[in-house]
Amino acid sequence: MAPPTPRRLDDARWRAAGGRMETLIDGIGASGAAARERAENLVREVTDLYGAALERMTDLAVAAKPELAQAFADDDLVASLLLVHGLHPHGVERRVADALAGVRPYLGSHGGDVSLLGVTDGVVRLQLLGSCKSCPSSSVTLELAVQDAVRAAAPDIEAIEVVAAEPDPESTTIPASSLMSRVRAAGGPARWIPVPQLAELADGEVGGFRVEDTSALACRVGGAVFAYRDRCPACAGSLAGARLAGPVLHCPRCAAGFDVVHAGCGVGGDGHLQPIPLLERDGVLCLAVSAPAEVA
Repeated sequence: MAPPTPRRLDDARWRAAGGRMETLIDGIGASGAAARERAENLVREVTDLYGAALERMTDLAVAAKPELAQAFADDDLVASLLLVHGLHPHGVERRVADALAGVRPYLGSHGGDVSLLGVTDGVVRLQLLGSCKSCPSSSVTLELAVQDAVRAAAPDIEAIEVVAAEPDPESTTIPASSLMSRVRAAGGPARWIPVPQLAELADGEVGGFRVEDTSALACRVGGAVFAYRDRCPACAGSLAGARLAGPVLHCPRCAAGFDVVHAGCGVGGDGHLQPIPLLERDGVLCLAVSAPAEVA
């Protein structure tokens, strides 16, 4: 994978601008309610001013060259500003469908899929399809991936509802519905942490690192990067020094094996590794760390 371009890194910086603005407003608010209100009014006036100018500019540009509407929608930074001002050229259903298309290959790596049933009164309805080759502990990975993709593309939605597909009674695999019974509608998108150094991993290489307060390891297999918590479920020890044999990661202490391609499934009943959600955003690999899932 090529290193992120300066423009992509710049996009990632501006993606976080809203959070920085909120931090500044909170700082001003420490001086009292009146100071916070003035700061919020100032931001509102500036936003309205730039929004009005942006609307005129996009109207003129699209009138002169209609294909620019799609070009604007394809640029993450421009599209996010258009969404803020209600100027995005695509409706919410089209945006959600495009977001799911982008994350579908990632779901497929876990043996699952998702279908958009529709959007009604701001509620996005999805249906889980397929089966999963992993384990219940990977549910957080799929949940964060879908929630992040949908809410980033359509922050104007009210909720996300998931309808599980009927399980196959003949199947011996774990159904996708056990991995993501629903996508939580409460709260905003997951907090994704850029880890561009993971792009430097060579095929078959395993590397340890820390993100926030979590010890983790990552490896590259067949061009794809996978990340897991640094804990062997078989012996409860660290996986530091682990090596890959094809897609199977072997604990250096107890020799237990785990299929890193299929969400850390144990080989021969060795339990399951705990996956860490990992997606490419704005051309940079990012991780989302959450509390470990309970595995029966």
